[in-house]
Amino acid sequence: MVMTEFKCDIKDINLAEQGENQIQWALKDMPVLKQIQKRFEVEKPFKGLKLAACSHVTKETAALCLTMQSGGADTILVASNPLSTQDDVAAALVKYHNIPVFAMAGETVEQYKAHINEAIKFQPDLIIEDGCDLVSAIHVDYPELAEKVTGSTEETTTGIIRLQAMEKEGKLKFPAVGVNTSLTKHLYDNRYGTGQSTIDGILRAANILIAGKTVVISGYGWCGKGCAMRAKAMGANVIVCEVDPLKALEAAMEGYRVMPIADAAKEGDIFITVTGDKHVVDVPHLLTMKDGAFVANAGHFDWEVNVGDLRAYTTEIKQIRPSLEEYKLNNGKSIYVFAEGRLVNLSAAEGHPASVMDMSFANQALGMEFLVKNKGKLENKLYTLPHEVDIKIAELKLQAMGIKIDTLTEEQEKYLHSWKID
Repeated sequence: MVMTEFKCDIKDINLAEQGENQIQWALKDMPVLKQIQKRFEVEKPFKGLKLAACSHVTKETAALCLTMQSGGADTILVASNPLSTQDDVAAALVKYHNIPVFAMAGETVEQYKAHINEAIKFQPDLIIEDGCDLVSAIHVDYPELAEKVTGSTEETTTGIIRLQAMEKEGKLKFPAVGVNTSLTKHLYDNRYGTGQSTIDGILRAANILIAGKTVVISGYGWCGKGCAMRAKAMGANVIVCEVDPLKALEAAMEGYRVMPIADAAKEGDIFITVTGDKHVVDVPHLLTMKDGAFVANAGHFDWEVNVGDLRAYTTEIKQIRPSLEEYKLNNGKSIYVFAEGRLVNLSAAEGHPASVMDMSFANQALGMEFLVKNKGKLENKLYTLPHEVDIKIAELKLQAMGIKIDTLTEEQEKYLHSWKID
């Protein structure tokens, strides 16, 4: 435990200067969020409110927390994943920005749960989340706290699935904004961010050549599309596995081979799961893979690949590199698992580049503002930010990139809104 004026739990406070450099580096590539931050500094929309963020502790998340702090929020940050924490960033938030952080890279499951509990003890009014663990814990174990919460925002597909289930069962006790459903989030963050950072994590962890290999992508949502696109661009032969006929058809039309995972397991060299579901790559699939196959998860939780049950068929687990383990199987084969089956792009690499998180976290910040401004007017259900917010974020991003676009003439505008032909 680091000794500060407030309670926190981080790896090493001496990493703070390095972490601050990282945060400032990220902010240089987040112009949209910086503009929102400047407005928040003046308007203070969150003055007097407590904010708990349960997210990946990265330099980009730090930029979001600083934006919320600028808006007057009393902020705490805990990790949403035991392996993704950037310890230097955690130290910088504690030392230079007075934000309590409860996170460290490689924390145990017990530590992870204890850190979630610290966020609960903080008694937040607002919640920013990545995966819905904090919101779920509050609803299950602290329903009285749920009555106090103004609302939450959710970053991921996995978290939105959980919120949708809570809403459907009538269990959701406060409104939530599904940031992942905003166009300026999933069209860019999921596709370009996940696509690039997943390949980045695989290359950092194993330093293998992608070209010429068969890469199997389980899930052809926006994250899967990004991974497939990047793998193909690097010379891979890509196979897509899907359960949705529309997505499977789309993948086929893009030129990818489409087949069940049971068949793809026999052909693949590298496997990437991006579904948000459980046991997508299961033990029978793992046992039929080629000797030396690589398996990575770019979904949210570590159960997309059933690594846990694979242990019963394993004679030895050997650490090959920092984020790469060899599972020596009793059938004589070896399977290489990235980052213990956790998020490869955040555990073996640094996650999405700041420039794409700029739009995602702009949605988070504006989602928080939407919840506060509409307090008492919203039902306890999952919302998507208004389309105008998406348009504004896109406009700000284009301006920052120095890109100009056309505008409709009065005649064109009239034509698009008329049913008569002049």
